[in-house]
Amino acid sequence: MSASARATVARGPVPALDLSADPVELTAALVDVPSVSGEEGALADAVEEALRAQAPTFELLRSGNAVLARTNGDRPTRVLLAGHLDTVPIADNVPSHREGDRIYGCGTSDMKSGDAMIAHLAATIDDPAHELTLVFYDCEEVEAARNGLGRIEREHRDWLQADLAVLAEPTDGAVEAGCQGTLRAVVRTTGRRAHSARSWLGENAIHAAAPILRRLNEYRPRQVDIDGCVYREGLQAVRIEGGVAGNVVPDEACVTVNFRFAPDRTPEQAADHVREVFDHAPLEITDSAAGALPGLHAPAAKAFLAATGARPVAKYGWTDVSRFAALGIPAINFGPGDPNLAHTREEFVNIDRITRCTELLRRYLTSAGR
Repeated sequence: MSASARATVARGPVPALDLSADPVELTAALVDVPSVSGEEGALADAVEEALRAQAPTFELLRSGNAVLARTNGDRPTRVLLAGHLDTVPIADNVPSHREGDRIYGCGTSDMKSGDAMIAHLAATIDDPAHELTLVFYDCEEVEAARNGLGRIEREHRDWLQADLAVLAEPTDGAVEAGCQGTLRAVVRTTGRRAHSARSWLGENAIHAAAPILRRLNEYRPRQVDIDGCVYREGLQAVRIEGGVAGNVVPDEACVTVNFRFAPDRTPEQAADHVREVFDHAPLEITDSAAGALPGLHAPAAKAFLAATGARPVAKYGWTDVSRFAALGIPAINFGPGDPNLAHTREEFVNIDRITRCTELLRRYLTSAGR
């Protein structure tokens, strides 16, 4: 018995998914299978079984709680369609429910409606214009070290070859190109501890952080136009820590800042910029991730825009398109969910967005390049 089969037995019956059904109904079915990060097994089993039965032309690979599928014909180009199966913790919003033209539930927007779009097209397109690779992966909503795409890149790099990657992140039906980079740093101030009743004997490290906050308040971020997409940078304080007791002058304070930078900067250049903003005061870079350039000059990306009629805009925030860009694969964000609703208790997706995005992506996959 295979590892995936053993996991299925341990979790009980696999929920049946009809991939050929309306992707709106498929979205609801995916939402109704809980898949909080690290607990995607039941949904991965269901997706794997459905693809095996309903998309028989695809070769399948199981990697942990990720499911990969690909065609192996002789078409000259390959398009990779990717979506993560996991969600943030459920907030009394599973199972799904429908109200008017909306489906509510955890993951409806981020990003099970995108997953439904991909799975439905895989099962219903008989003769695509490109070879197709599907990547339904795990642990996107948690720390980067657990991200399933990283594991797939390390263990199954050949499955990530493509001329274009379409990541079904929520974009509300727009094409969001590239993504911002992100960097976090801690700026520290020091002082001398003393009893607060005799404060003149000490030096207050929290008060010493005032120039840091002033620089942040006066900071004017860049706006950068790359391939017609305008990326707005931002440098913000996101945490302040300091003080040990209510009667002690603190001798240390820390201001954590987050820099969202345009993809024309490398993480090293972003770190240098942050150091310059604070006049090279002592600071610690705690984490960073590169952005991704739009890549809209790539032939496959141009074909996508031509087939869909979409006008690309910049992606604000970091997404896994950065991972594909680092591999030299042009990548775009395109999905029916609304990013402003992601992770909220009231999360929902508009039904017409699911229908429209599915049809636009179908148009590209069946006509581009012909």
